[in-house]
Amino acid sequence: MSVSDLPFFSPPFLALAHRGGSTYAPNVGRENSLHAFGEAVALGYTHVETDVHATHDGVLVAFHDDRLDRVTDRAGVIAELDHAEVAQARIGGIEPIPTLDEVFEAFPDTFFNIDLKADGAVRPLLAVINRHRAQQRVNVASFSARRLHDFRRLAGSQISTSVSPLGVAWFRMVPTLPRLLSVPGNVLQVPHWTPLPRTVGALPAGLLDLARHDIRGDEVRVVTRGLVDAVHAAGKKLHVWTIDDPVEMAELIELGVDGLVSDRIDVLKDVLVERGLWHGRD
Repeated sequence: MSVSDLPFFSPPFLALAHRGGSTYAPNVGRENSLHAFGEAVALGYTHVETDVHATHDGVLVAFHDDRLDRVTDRAGVIAELDHAEVAQARIGGIEPIPTLDEVFEAFPDTFFNIDLKADGAVRPLLAVINRHRAQQRVNVASFSARRLHDFRRLAGSQISTSVSPLGVAWFRMVPTLPRLLSVPGNVLQVPHWTPLPRTVGALPAGLLDLARHDIRGDEVRVVTRGLVDAVHAAGKKLHVWTIDDPVEMAELIELGVDGLVSDRIDVLKDVLVERGLWHGRD
């Protein structure tokens, strides 16, 4: 079965609402809330991106930071607080922090790209997915290769996952290698640009010369035509985050990426509608 045959990846082009679309006007200050997810769904989005942490007593919540401080009216590390305490916090002083159970219950027909933000969330995430029989409507990602490995070991092949950061590096720097080796994961989810590694000066001169046109200031381009071709040759998909500028959206679409993650979900929808790539509900 190819990646395109998986329900999560069935649209020809994926539009993903980052934290529900955190800078879309109705969602400002209300990211990762049922309200934000609902606004994305009302706009026609079928795919929403969110993050998960586990409370001290093992309840999985949809929340980006490991602490409550930045976006709520409370403070504290989520992993050190019981859910009863986390439930008292309000995002932007308004919205409660939803559990992933509540998210799945509120949006039974929506696909979710879920970023595993903490080691303690691995087992609870699998339990919630299985409890809601949501195996076919999620993709699990993480910046931690170990976390992804642990999740895959527990879940098997029944749940789609993203390629780890190490796998992404192989695709970007040695594009022929992933065709020879089996790289776990169905999709690479990457930024367009990333901070330039401090060790870049130690790269072989030839490799550095090849990369110079992809360097601007202290950043290096991640998404290139070569990366797109290598990903597709390996039978995988490529999504880019977090893209809010319509010109940059158009540039990446022209390169052939398979999806974009955005906070400005209204802008992304307009760009995709104009290009005949919108595959939302409306």
